[in-house]
Amino acid sequence: MASSSLSAALVTKLEAAQIASRALATLTTAQKNHALAAIAEVIDANHSAILAANALDIEAGESSGMAEGLLDRLRFTPERLTSLANAVRDVISLPDPVGVVVRGNDMPNGIHLSQVRVPFGVVGAIYEARPNVTVDIAALCIKSGNASVLRGGSAAENTNTVTVSLIQKALVSAGLPAEAVQSIDELGREGATQLMAARGYVDVLIPRGSANLINAVVLESKVPVIETGAGVVHLFIDESADLSQAVEIAHNSKVQRPSVCNALETLIVVDSIAEEALPPILTRLVDAGVTLKGDARAREIFPTIGLATDEDYATEHMALEMSVKVVSDLDEAIAHIRRFSTKHTESILTNNVTHADKFLAEVDAAVVMVNASTRFTDGGEFGFGAEVGISTQKLHARGPMGLPELTSTKWLVRGSGQIRH
Repeated sequence: MASSSLSAALVTKLEAAQIASRALATLTTAQKNHALAAIAEVIDANHSAILAANALDIEAGESSGMAEGLLDRLRFTPERLTSLANAVRDVISLPDPVGVVVRGNDMPNGIHLSQVRVPFGVVGAIYEARPNVTVDIAALCIKSGNASVLRGGSAAENTNTVTVSLIQKALVSAGLPAEAVQSIDELGREGATQLMAARGYVDVLIPRGSANLINAVVLESKVPVIETGAGVVHLFIDESADLSQAVEIAHNSKVQRPSVCNALETLIVVDSIAEEALPPILTRLVDAGVTLKGDARAREIFPTIGLATDEDYATEHMALEMSVKVVSDLDEAIAHIRRFSTKHTESILTNNVTHADKFLAEVDAAVVMVNASTRFTDGGEFGFGAEVGISTQKLHARGPMGLPELTSTKWLVRGSGQIRH
C-alpha cells in the first residue's frame, strides 16, 4: 500500500502513470518507435522555445552564483538539441528488450519454463540541472515500456516544463497517453521527498546528480533505488606508458567536458617516470585552464601547483580542477584508487600486459579501462543510445544503463495439466 502522506496532486499523477505504464507494456516495437520519432521531430522543430526557456534557467543560475560546471550541464545550445534529437533516433534503432527470452527449459514433466524481460512499470527519476536527462530518460523508458515521473529540479524548471510539454504533445500525436511522461517539478522539493516515499506507485527510483543528492535518495527512499554514482575518476600512468599518448589522454579525460561524471579528477603517475612525464602533462592541463593540486613529490617536480589534501582526492570537482599523486608502483596506485574511488571509472595507461591485467582484475569500478580516455564511459559511446545514468552499485545494473537495464524479468510457465506430487 502506498504511503498516506502523499499529496493528492502527486497521487493523481502517479495513478495516471500506472495506467499509462500498463498501456506502454503492451505496445509493439513499431508503436514505440513511432512515438520516439515524434519526440525527435518535436525537439528539432522547437529549438527556439526550448532555448528561450533554457536562457531563463541559465540567467537564474548565473544570478545565484551557480558553479560553471553545473551551468555547463544546464545549458542547451542548438547543437546540443540536435544531438539530443539524434540520440532519441538512436534509441529507435536499438533492439526492443521487452519480451526477450533470457533463459528457459523444459522440465521432465513436460512443463515449459521461460524467463522473459518485462518493463519495471513506473520509473521515477530525481536529477538536477540536467535538462538533457529529461529527454534521455523519457526516450529509454518509452522504448522499454515504462512510464516515467521526473523531478528535474528548480535549476532547470523552465527548460523541463517546455520539454515535457513537447514530449507529451508528441506522445499524443502517436496515439500514446500523455501521462507516460510526467514532471513533478511544480511540486517542489516536497514533491521529490514524497516521490521517495511513493512505494506501491513507483517501481524503481533513479537519482542523477551530485553525491549529496544521490546519497540523500539512497538513504531516504522507501522506493527501490538504482544508485548512479558521483565520479571521482583516476588515470594511472605506469613506467611503460607512451608519454605522448598520456599527454593527450589526460588532457581529453579532464578538459573535453569537465562538468560530467566521467571526467578525470586525479592523475596518478609512477615515480620512476614522474620527472619526465609530469611536466608535459601538467603544462598542457595548466594551459587549458586547469587548477592543479598535488602531493609533495608532484610539487617538487612541478612547484607551481597547490598542495593536495585528502579532501581534494575525495572530491568530484565537475570543473577545471584536478589532483595529482605520485606513487612508487602499481600496488600503491591501486591502493590509492581503492581508498578514494567512487567506483565509477578508472583507467591505466600501460604497455605492460601484466600491469594491465592486474589493474583490470583488482580495481573495483563499474568501468575499468586500459589505454583509453575516461570520457568513453557513456551509454551513447557504448552503443546503448542515450543512458538513464551510470550505475555504480552491484545489484541489478552496473555501468551505463541502457534499455535492458530498464527491465526486470518474469517467469512464464506453460503446462498441460501437470500437478505436483
